[in-house]
Amino acid sequence: MAKILAVTNQKGGVGKTTTAVNLSACLAELGQRVLLIDLDPQGNATTGCGVVKRVALPTVYQILIGRSTIADTRLVTEFGFDVLPANRELAGAEIDLIDIAQREYRLRDALVGLRGEYDFVLLDCPPALNMLTVNGLVAADAVMIPMQCEYYALEGLTDLVATLKKVRGNLNPVLEIEGLLRTMFDPRSTLTQQVSRELEGHFGAKVYRTIIPRNVRLAEAPSYGKPVIAFDRSSKGAQAYLLLAEEILERRASARGRGASSGELGVAP
Repeated sequence: MAKILAVTNQKGGVGKTTTAVNLSACLAELGQRVLLIDLDPQGNATTGCGVVKRVALPTVYQILIGRSTIADTRLVTEFGFDVLPANRELAGAEIDLIDIAQREYRLRDALVGLRGEYDFVLLDCPPALNMLTVNGLVAADAVMIPMQCEYYALEGLTDLVATLKKVRGNLNPVLEIEGLLRTMFDPRSTLTQQVSRELEGHFGAKVYRTIIPRNVRLAEAPSYGKPVIAFDRSSKGAQAYLLLAEEILERRASARGRGASSGELGVAP
């Protein structure tokens, strides 16, 4: 059964889309069946997969309002994984969902029956707590939180954890934090090193061992419509995301060996 991971952070510019696209490609490289769902009206994950978002129809929008199914919407990318595209029309979902019953569960319900077709479903959530993000958090088994190691990121993380606890308490009782991913990491910065140590001290094993460095090739790859592993496999960015994919598979194998989860969100109060 697929593991559904919401890649989320209420703070923008922390590498959510970069992580969603490149992790999808690297998991596929390792033989996993992957579906990437673009929940951001900007559609950056869509273009990062080589899909022209202005002509991509239907999209996630049609799925959320009940006019299409995932089977009719998903596209097969040349990089070994499937994608549910998004474009600007997804911005209208917030209004269109107002009068729809159980609107928080639209994506979760659409995914019923698809879990057996994939090993991982990655959700690229927008940098805001809106109905699109809520749909992602309700549909997910766990969240991956990309974050930069800077002061404001710590403040934002506190707010995000509070949000996740509310979602878990009211909408999705099985939601967990899969892990915190340190992105755009510059080891030369004293503050970066300090914040990284604080994360490890507070969140422990929830912090991924793998660190994503600042890397020019990671920034260039989206303009070519490719994950970095297809753009420059030898780059530090590509190698880091391959290591992350391997670590996630290790964690999943370990979790299966332990059996059921603890039933906690996985962070200190």
